[in-house]
Amino acid sequence: MQSYSTIIGVIELRQSGVGYRTTKKRYNIGNSTITLIMNRFQELGIPLDELKAMPPKKVEESFYPPENLRHADKEPPDFFKIHQQMLAMDTPDLSFVWMEYYKKEKPNGYQLSQFYKLYGDFLKENFGQDSVSMPVERIPGEKMYIDWVGNQPELLTDPATGEIRKVHVFATTLGFSSCVYAEIFADEKLPNFISGVVHALEYYGAIPKYLVPDNLRTAISKHSKDELTLNSAFSDLEDFYDTIVLPPPPRKPRGKSTVENHVRFLETHLIERLKDGVYTSIEALNRKTQKIIAAINQDGFRNKNDIRQTRSYAFETYDKPRMKPLPFGSFTTCDYRYFLRVPDNYHLEYDGHYYSVLYTHHGKPAMLKATMSEIRICDENNRLLCTHARSYKDFPRYITDDSHMPPEHRYYKELNMHDGAYYRRWASVYGEPMVILIDRVLRSVKHEEQAYNSCKGILHMCNDVPRHVVAEAAQTCVDASACKYSYFKKALSRLVNHESDKDGTSRHLPEHENIRGRDSYQ
Repeated sequence: MQSYSTIIGVIELRQSGVGYRTTKKRYNIGNSTITLIMNRFQELGIPLDELKAMPPKKVEESFYPPENLRHADKEPPDFFKIHQQMLAMDTPDLSFVWMEYYKKEKPNGYQLSQFYKLYGDFLKENFGQDSVSMPVERIPGEKMYIDWVGNQPELLTDPATGEIRKVHVFATTLGFSSCVYAEIFADEKLPNFISGVVHALEYYGAIPKYLVPDNLRTAISKHSKDELTLNSAFSDLEDFYDTIVLPPPPRKPRGKSTVENHVRFLETHLIERLKDGVYTSIEALNRKTQKIIAAINQDGFRNKNDIRQTRSYAFETYDKPRMKPLPFGSFTTCDYRYFLRVPDNYHLEYDGHYYSVLYTHHGKPAMLKATMSEIRICDENNRLLCTHARSYKDFPRYITDDSHMPPEHRYYKELNMHDGAYYRRWASVYGEPMVILIDRVLRSVKHEEQAYNSCKGILHMCNDVPRHVVAEAAQTCVDASACKYSYFKKALSRLVNHESDKDGTSRHLPEHENIRGRDSYQ
């Protein structure tokens, strides 16, 4: 069937004496088409001027009446039934309906392009209008689009109960080649999203300039046209892979058509094929998924003139040469926990344990990142504050770095964490008289723990005092059977003053309550 302009143009050229060869070149048609148009022009008996005044659609139907169309011998599809099938699908896909239903029933029926046209005509006639979209020029190797497939199919069978559970499909596509990647997860939580991104980059074996997640709550914390605040997880990805995370244009769905088209494509061509099997584990689902994805990337594009030929060919030829190589090593995925404020006890809870951060950060926001072996704590700007080895033991629940504690907390921790043997070892630094003194102090109370504070005070008092002076003061207390903090303080003070008078210097005994240093023997 030829258009109105071709029909009128051929008649005008032939009536002007223009030959078949020129007419063929002008309208890119064959000799038989020229002859057919001229014969029907004579059969109609309508002057050329009247033809020009007629509506173009009526002219076309006059020269190509429906009963003479090329496919008149083919039974027209039942588009009402086809439309019902489309509505019954979770994600309608006309090419899938054509391939799985219509073409199997009628192998000699309409080809896909004509089927599309006829179905479009059916929709316009019965339901209304079309919409238009802006063409977007894709640059090879520039963007990787990321999204979750909207449909959560029931594909995972519990081998114990037979219950079929829903799964979540993570998907990416490269902007130019349309090379796709997909992976099945149990949920859409952030660790799985990050794992999907990492596995997709490893699948491609290269890094695009930009990562473009859809407007996902798990990935983007806030964005507008001019501002994007990435959450800590994507900030880590940016640093590790030396790439940039961009949002799709806000409130302009057409700007996200690449990933959304492929999400719809995968909802049909991946999920419908997965429904053919029974899977009792996520691993089994992903093994089948990778086989289907490999086949999809090897399939040719519908447009035979597309220079990309197949997704895999286009990726290797156009995308990958313009992408950066993967960095050495692999990205370690974390579980991320955001805290609006660090509690007053300067510890952040994760998995039943509490990990310390420098006490001066209490009241400020913080981000905790947990790997299998490590806990990392960062500030609100994703700057690392400290790390801890992750604990899996039931006790202790509080994992505290002493350097994170305020001085008074360190003092009382040291006071309460040691036993009598500890203070005896510390006393041995100053000789036997001090060991005897500390031992008698510990034995002077009903419960040894009641004497720890006195022992700590006595020993801290000896800081920066010559050891022979300490030993002499301790011996004085032992000889007088006055093994007490107050008596030792007086004895030591008297000896220190005596030493000062001899060498002309001035010394003062420290008050143990204000001591903030480490134990002298450590």
